[in-house]
Amino acid sequence: MNPTIELLKSHRSIRKFKDQPIPRALLEELVQAGQCAATSSHVQAYSIIHVINPENREKIAELAGGQSYVASAGAFLVFCADMKRATEAAERAGAEVTRGMTEQLLVASIDTALMAQNLAVAAESEGLGLCYIGGIRNNPEAVSELLQLPEHVYPVFGMCLGYPDQNPEVKPRLPLASILKEDRYDSRNDEALVAEFDDTMHRYYLERTGGNKNTNWSEQLKPLFTSKLRAHMKGFLEGRGFGRK
Repeated sequence: MNPTIELLKSHRSIRKFKDQPIPRALLEELVQAGQCAATSSHVQAYSIIHVINPENREKIAELAGGQSYVASAGAFLVFCADMKRATEAAERAGAEVTRGMTEQLLVASIDTALMAQNLAVAAESEGLGLCYIGGIRNNPEAVSELLQLPEHVYPVFGMCLGYPDQNPEVKPRLPLASILKEDRYDSRNDEALVAEFDDTMHRYYLERTGGNKNTNWSEQLKPLFTSKLRAHMKGFLEGRGFGRK
């Protein structure tokens, strides 16, 4: 296993950070590494808001569901899907542009995710830890107002970055056979593989919490399909100029 694969397979979410700032030069280097990710048609449909103001960090921590590490991390970044810059560039070049296409929403969201993951790997290679914050989509309108995001820009997720002050175990992943399929989507063994993974995660949670967390993967999924559906996102995205067509 080469060092890059070893680094990728050692990823953990870090939620406790040392009181140590990230040098500006390093942060810029990480963002440049992020920019080197693949991007659809070279659109580069993303922008990053580096939230420095402590009061804004506290507000976002609250808006994201009371995640205190948003405020305490060495740096906090908000990754935004951004079709404003590219659309306006095409318009200035003489195109009669069409806005609000669902494909534009997909391109911008995927570009943003790819860029962020490049940045994440670069950060971990420098000894930093990180945690993605999808909770900013709990209140995307308030976050957008706070960061003064214009139309055709929306906040996809945040990222806490900093020097780790904890050393959690690597969380298990689904069995390879459940996600790597050949020639067609074959789900015949999925139920057995998920049951096997539920047992793995049950043991993991019990060991990690000293017996205080008695659950498994399937149980943990329930809120994502019941209480965490974020039904407001469709209207919010349409209000931002995305996915209207």
